[in-house]
Amino acid sequence: MSIKVAIRHQTSYDYDRNVNLTPHTFRLRPAAHCRTPIISYSLKIKPYNHFLNWQQDPFGNFLARVVFPEKTNALHFEVEIIADMIVINPFDFFIEEYAENFPFVYADQLKKELLPYFEVTEQGMFLDSFVRKVDKVKKMRTIDFLVFLNQEVQKSVNYTIRLEHGVQTCEQTLSMQSGSCRDSAWLLVQIFRRMGLAARFASGYLIQLKADQKALDGPSGTEKDFTDLHAWTEVYIPGAGWIGLDPTSGLFAGEGHIPLCCTPDPVSAAPVTGMTDRCEVTFNYKNEVTRIHEDPRVTKPYSEEQWATIIGLGEKVDEDLKRGDVRLTMGGEPTFVSVDDMEAKEWNTTADGPHKRALGAQLIQ
Repeated sequence: MSIKVAIRHQTSYDYDRNVNLTPHTFRLRPAAHCRTPIISYSLKIKPYNHFLNWQQDPFGNFLARVVFPEKTNALHFEVEIIADMIVINPFDFFIEEYAENFPFVYADQLKKELLPYFEVTEQGMFLDSFVRKVDKVKKMRTIDFLVFLNQEVQKSVNYTIRLEHGVQTCEQTLSMQSGSCRDSAWLLVQIFRRMGLAARFASGYLIQLKADQKALDGPSGTEKDFTDLHAWTEVYIPGAGWIGLDPTSGLFAGEGHIPLCCTPDPVSAAPVTGMTDRCEVTFNYKNEVTRIHEDPRVTKPYSEEQWATIIGLGEKVDEDLKRGDVRLTMGGEPTFVSVDDMEAKEWNTTADGPHKRALGAQLIQ
């Protein structure tokens, strides 16, 4: 079953006069480790007179560095992604034997390579209290611990849309018991690191599609197809690699999570960075998802209109065949199994045999 969707993300800054733009960095291209198949991608930027160079940052993320040689009164950019929303099992991974149970110690070389993802930068009474609470349930299967900790953060932080710049401190998020997706993601990163696990901040698109049918129990999800920029956490587990966890929902990242940039610190994962001259600006933003192909399925079979189209096409093919005097026939080859010696090779794996040949000759006669 396949559902192909197109994401169209448009952002515009219109200035009250011509201004200088410093070189801008765009982190809006799906990361190399994105599990959702990306069929096509495009990035369009206005003003058209610009120079664009694709680069990779120290962590392997794709960056578009754009230089604007002339003053302009507007900066517009549009991202279009076509993705195949195949179902992804977020638990489809293996864990090295030494890391199957938590706590564990990373191998020396691996720990050296993951060094930036262990940095603990946040302290505080509320964070200390939260870590002590979850530290009491140590010594469990690693996968169970990841599920537990992700859900504990989700239960502790009420999701809110926050338009202010930057990320809250962990103390702010825990004391207010509320935050945006990026606040919950950064909180989970810091808790993982306090627990000795390498973790990073992930920024990307979240696609949520309306379910074909209402759930029999529990929430049915979004009432309409939806996409927006989102943030979550990735933790590195030996053998499995980077595993995505979304503390906003308490679930593991699946096919709807399309990572754009994953870094040790949120400041390095901003979708767009750059500066302008001082001015007044009008800001507009749109992010939408459109289904462009759907396979029929049990929960959403062909509609009456689609069946009428299929039948109409079949009838046209029949007319073309009849007009061309094309005649279709079906042949058949009789196959036998001996009632006397059905376990013999000639009735199972061998093409010929004395008993088979005798019965074949008898049939022909």
